[in-house]
Amino acid sequence: LSPASVFNSFFSRQIKERLKNQVIQMKEEVPGFIPGLAILQVGNRDDSNLYINVKLKAAEEIGIKATHIKLPRTATESEVLKCITSLNEDLTVHGFIVQLPLDSENPINTETLVNAIAPEKDVDGARRLGAQHAVVVGRSKIVGAPMHDLLLWNHATVTTCHSKTANLNEEISKGDILVVAIGQPEMVKGEWIKPGAIVIDCGINYVTDDTKPSGKKIVGDVAYKEAKERASFITPVPGGVGPMTVSTVESAKRFLENFKPGEWIIEYNKLNLKTPIELYGETKAKVRLSALERLQHQPDGKYVVVTGITPTPLGEGKSTTTIGLVQALGAHLHQNVFACFNLHLTGDIHAITAANNLVAAAIDARLNGVRKFSDIQIRRLWRLGIEKTDPATLTDEEINRFARLDIDPETITWQRVLDTNDRFLRKITIGQAPTEKGHSRTAQFDISVASEIMAVLALTSSLEDMRERLGKMVVASSKKGEPISTEDLGVSGALTVLMKDAIKPNLMQTLEGTPVFVHAGPFANIAHGNSSIIADRIALKLVGPKGFVVTEAGFGADIGMEKFFNIKCRYSGLRPHVVVLVATVRALKMHGGGPTVTAGLPLPKAYIEEDLELVGKGFSNLKKQIENARMFGVPVVVAVNAFKTDTEAELDLISRLAKEHGAFDAVKCTHWAEGGKGALALAEAVQRAAAAPSSFQLLYDLKLPVEDKIRIIAQKIYGADDIELLPEAQHKAEVYTKQGFGNLPICMAKTHLSLSHNPELKGVPTGFVLPVRDIRASVGAGFLYPLVGTMSTMPGLPTRPCFYDIDLDPETEQVNGLF
Repeated sequence: LSPASVFNSFFSRQIKERLKNQVIQMKEEVPGFIPGLAILQVGNRDDSNLYINVKLKAAEEIGIKATHIKLPRTATESEVLKCITSLNEDLTVHGFIVQLPLDSENPINTETLVNAIAPEKDVDGARRLGAQHAVVVGRSKIVGAPMHDLLLWNHATVTTCHSKTANLNEEISKGDILVVAIGQPEMVKGEWIKPGAIVIDCGINYVTDDTKPSGKKIVGDVAYKEAKERASFITPVPGGVGPMTVSTVESAKRFLENFKPGEWIIEYNKLNLKTPIELYGETKAKVRLSALERLQHQPDGKYVVVTGITPTPLGEGKSTTTIGLVQALGAHLHQNVFACFNLHLTGDIHAITAANNLVAAAIDARLNGVRKFSDIQIRRLWRLGIEKTDPATLTDEEINRFARLDIDPETITWQRVLDTNDRFLRKITIGQAPTEKGHSRTAQFDISVASEIMAVLALTSSLEDMRERLGKMVVASSKKGEPISTEDLGVSGALTVLMKDAIKPNLMQTLEGTPVFVHAGPFANIAHGNSSIIADRIALKLVGPKGFVVTEAGFGADIGMEKFFNIKCRYSGLRPHVVVLVATVRALKMHGGGPTVTAGLPLPKAYIEEDLELVGKGFSNLKKQIENARMFGVPVVVAVNAFKTDTEAELDLISRLAKEHGAFDAVKCTHWAEGGKGALALAEAVQRAAAAPSSFQLLYDLKLPVEDKIRIIAQKIYGADDIELLPEAQHKAEVYTKQGFGNLPICMAKTHLSLSHNPELKGVPTGFVLPVRDIRASVGAGFLYPLVGTMSTMPGLPTRPCFYDIDLDPETEQVNGLF
């Protein structure tokens, strides 16, 4: 027997089994991965439906996930092209077919559509047939005519024949490629076929066969037994496995080779932004949450948090260290890496402002009666134990409970917000218009990032979770002491709509091409001061198990890092691998008793001349923050952010002392001057630390009483002897416990300028009792925040505002004076 004969004898069974095994192997190598095929159809032709069903069944037998996309006959060319573009960019689709002929009432250029298909996803096979002589036998609209066009467009010389063609056998013998769809059983004889030709038999014919129980058998348009002796390849009928399934599996294999989890490498400074993103100009984009679903089976990368010693007016450089570190890991050490920051971009804060103020307006509005209940209002009725859906059936008492909410004005905690520093809005009177009938009250404006909605955005895990959290936000209490939520106000659904775009992380890049997610910006005192959980999760999936995600925690380690662990990691379930603790010579000198620094005046000599004794005294603060980080079971790498006035002796002293007191490593960094190159030593230390054993643990159990949780933080993190709950704080602890909020984590609101409650006390204060004057609840965000001292939530402008320096060049449109 010839090689072609042996091959074709076992073709169907062997190919099917091979493809099945390949699909099984891919699924085992990458859990959750399934080769995807899409068939795009326009219209509803019966013959097309028949062929598509055959293709779907063939794909299913192999283990391919096949999707049938059917557009109506009214579809236009642009609509079909848009669908093709979407399939080209869909990473779950590895091959697709545009079913021909198109059944549209609008003019559509078929060649334009076929040429729009990405070559790597074209599983019809016409693109790979090359510049050969093809013979198509048959002129039907379902096979013959479309095949003629496809072959012609892909540079083949095409002859179309039919059953009445003169000297048909001679025409067929010229074909390097032979496609037969003529509808006559075994009309094409084996001796007509050019030796070595590729034969595609599309015929399905029933002929009499007494050996079969049905008395019939299926044959093609080609005499198969004869043809297989001459052809190099022939599709058998029945049981043929078309190139569609083979090509889809091969395309899926190529996809996995290029995008193997944990193995792909980011190409720095060559970002090619594609869906699932939404572009915002040329330098930033929003990432859709569908990315998380697509990457759900991808292992996470290494999680690194950057924090610092207790802040000073001199600055420690956490943000520049974060950028320098990721640039070193990425552009210089060629690791997959993302940075995650909490800042304002693409109107997110404006959405928060609008949502926050909608709640404030809803609180002050009086409901003068309702005619029809919405779904939200019906849910509120049920929570009140009122099982009615017709407004006309409510009693006067039920109307009062439902519509008026019985809000105690003295308990309203929800304030309006504005994204502008304006000290005169810290205390205002509202409701003075005659229309408000004397219902005036004292209120205030907060800065927008102080809104609980910002904290909700940062701690949410999905749209569904955000909707639930927004509905849980408590805005006041009733006169009976019951909590009143935004869900009770009926406004939670509208809040979700306002926030639907803000939930998507913002994507940018550094000067060296490192991708950065910039998302959310909650206050680091009355909130937790960290970027969003969603941004971190997407980044961890994108970098893969060998990559790194570096995020920054606000203020010093005693505040931002503690909240990162006890609040953010508690809710996200993510486990950090390394803490990077940033310190500077100058800041440690201030903690060691250095002179006061006044803005606008030259630095005192102590900060620009070598003083090892002052550095040694100030090291106590760094030592305490190292202890704080290690308390959570995570290795600590100290980054000494070097300035040009620092001496090598001072830098070496800090590094030596840090390693002696528990740091995994301590290295000098010059990223502020050299970019990623200046943080190479830090990046290498972080790599080593991430590979070291760790045992992450939280600081306290949520089931402990509120007072005990506050005491644990104060004693273990701040070094206090004890805490003192003042009467209002004691009362709130009892109220929140009674209302069912006692099991929430604690978010301490205290000064960031000292480990104690006194901002003047530097270094490591001892022998103090931490006074807690009040406790407030961010129930939607999911924490209680005790107030230690006075917290301003509306900044004021300085005596010389920076807006004096800001202007726009009308010719270049360059903004001047921002930095």
